[in-house]
Amino acid sequence: MRYVKLPQENFEEFFNSLKNWGKVYAPVKKGNIYSFQHVEKPSEIAFDYTRTMLPPKKFFVRPKDEMLRLKGGKWEEIDGVEPVVLFGVHSCDIHGLEILDKVYLNEPVDPYYKKRRENSIIIGMSCMPDEYCFCKSLGTDFAMHGFDLFLHELPDGWLVRVGSVKGHEIAWENEELFEELTEEDMRNFREFEEKRANSFKKHLNKEGLEDMLDLAFNSPVWKKYEKICLGCGNCNMVCPTCRCYEVCDLWMNAYEAVRVRRYDSCFMETHGLVAGGHNFRPTRLDRFRHRYYCKSYFDPSAGFNCVGCGRCDEFCPAKIEHVKVLDEVREGLQ
Repeated sequence: MRYVKLPQENFEEFFNSLKNWGKVYAPVKKGNIYSFQHVEKPSEIAFDYTRTMLPPKKFFVRPKDEMLRLKGGKWEEIDGVEPVVLFGVHSCDIHGLEILDKVYLNEPVDPYYKKRRENSIIIGMSCMPDEYCFCKSLGTDFAMHGFDLFLHELPDGWLVRVGSVKGHEIAWENEELFEELTEEDMRNFREFEEKRANSFKKHLNKEGLEDMLDLAFNSPVWKKYEKICLGCGNCNMVCPTCRCYEVCDLWMNAYEAVRVRRYDSCFMETHGLVAGGHNFRPTRLDRFRHRYYCKSYFDPSAGFNCVGCGRCDEFCPAKIEHVKVLDEVREGLQ
């Protein structure tokens, strides 16, 4: 991996050069939330953001995606892929995209997802945790791959890690904007990362988590929170690793229709419904518990299905805390 410095005075020129690679999207403050939106200049970017409501996965698996259109008696594929540059992606969301890659890019490959990933540039950016973050507990607080460039804030610029062939090409095209790192830069980088590591307020005990959940299937804690949960599915909608969707045909008239893929939620009663009318998760208790088992599943090649971004906590209207629920389940076994 290559390491260079981008001085603050060169940042605007560097930002403008990114437009040659695609339409630039970055975190923007909209009311009380942050959202990845198209930006034209650095002053529009919320560099100090914590998390966006919808994660960057919305660019690759869209909330509502038109796949095919029936016109003149023939189904036509809708091809609307544009090159994009996602600027300011945090480490947890980069890990989230890598989990999605293992789902959508394994056989059978999802062609829509693959095409969008191939036409994207991922530029990561360092951050400071808030009261919702617990990515450090899951090892997703630092990204070693999955990005093209990663920017770490320095007092007078950015330490840039180059993480891909595309990243090297961007760096080579802008070689005059970068400098070699000094000992002071490396010291500032180390001090920032140490400060960041010590700033996490929330911690998840992941030791033996899968076994603990196997033993706690009938824990009264699930029933306690099932009564609090609204079953709205907000946590699914904002999660960077949830990937359930449904496909349906929407008819405009007898001769025209559009086939749509849209987010689905395991909190919806219809999610576990199969042919014949049987429902694998007929109660809210079943559905609430299922999400925790899904997020806590450990894949040796991908880790947990949770990256500790804190979105499910921040945007839960019932104020249910993911880590608190798991802590209470664990305590109930003692």
